[in-house]
Amino acid sequence: MPVTDITTDAENLTMTVVADFAAPIERLWHVFTDPAQLERFWGPPGWPATFTQFDFTVGGKALYCMTSPQGERSGGSWEFLNILEPHGFDVIDSFADSDGNPLEGMPAMRMTFGFEPTDAGSRMINTSHFDSAEALEQVVAMGAVEGTRMAMAQLDAVLQDLREYAQGKGTRVELLDDTHVRITRLVNGPRELVWRAHHDAELVKKWMLGPDGWEMTESVVGMAPGDTYRNSWAPIGDTEGEPFGFEGEVLLIDAPRRAVTTERMQGMPTQTLNDLNLYEEDGATLVTVLIEYPDKETRDMILATGMADGMEASFARLEREVLGFTSS
Repeated sequence: MPVTDITTDAENLTMTVVADFAAPIERLWHVFTDPAQLERFWGPPGWPATFTQFDFTVGGKALYCMTSPQGERSGGSWEFLNILEPHGFDVIDSFADSDGNPLEGMPAMRMTFGFEPTDAGSRMINTSHFDSAEALEQVVAMGAVEGTRMAMAQLDAVLQDLREYAQGKGTRVELLDDTHVRITRLVNGPRELVWRAHHDAELVKKWMLGPDGWEMTESVVGMAPGDTYRNSWAPIGDTEGEPFGFEGEVLLIDAPRRAVTTERMQGMPTQTLNDLNLYEEDGATLVTVLIEYPDKETRDMILATGMADGMEASFARLEREVLGFTSS
């Protein structure tokens, strides 16, 4: 993880975040001043940000909103106080409503972003200055320390060229904590088509089959919040195993960027929360699935079934059968 230190100072009313990156200072500056790249990490896993305004001038404003898998929204605004490229900028950071107006009863703070070169790349020093100890305590109690740590941990992927970061590495599984797993796979194809492949029943049947020897017998796709979906599989020929399937409910749709669903094995009460995100760069799409399990035991049991291997076989089939990509 890039975060090396997070310090709260009740005497000086500050919270300071220090993070180191294997990238030059100019690259670090760019990801913090380009809203399209900020959206990839400004917000912890499961709460991605959408910037609706970004006037990067002194006196200008940026407005953003983070949305949870259940559709809860948390808005914020930055008012730019000064800008010194590529060494940093200062903002007034406020909790805000959908129109960018400060929320009553919520603190605003002066936040400084400082960037400096290091022997290994660059360092970010981010300090939030609060008006009172109560304001500092309020923000810390809301989970700011751990949320910031998890958000900054996403930056390594953003700082690298997407193909350099992910191509050839297959389906990767990261255990974020006892109940959260992040799965990533670079797919060689545009986001619009990758989205369609996940939400067109006929396309789903072509690739979402797991290991060879299985067929999809049913695919019902949900396209709007409140819709239900269902996918069923059965073994072919001499393949060992019994027919099975998954079903769930659509909670959030933001085409072609994000879809959040519940998922449970047909006939079983235990369910997971699956948060699918698609990001395109240079004709390739990074597929990220954040899965929330009810407990560690369920997480470990499902991962032990070979889920990641099955997903890799499916993604390879997606590239081959739907996108027409053949690896060299």
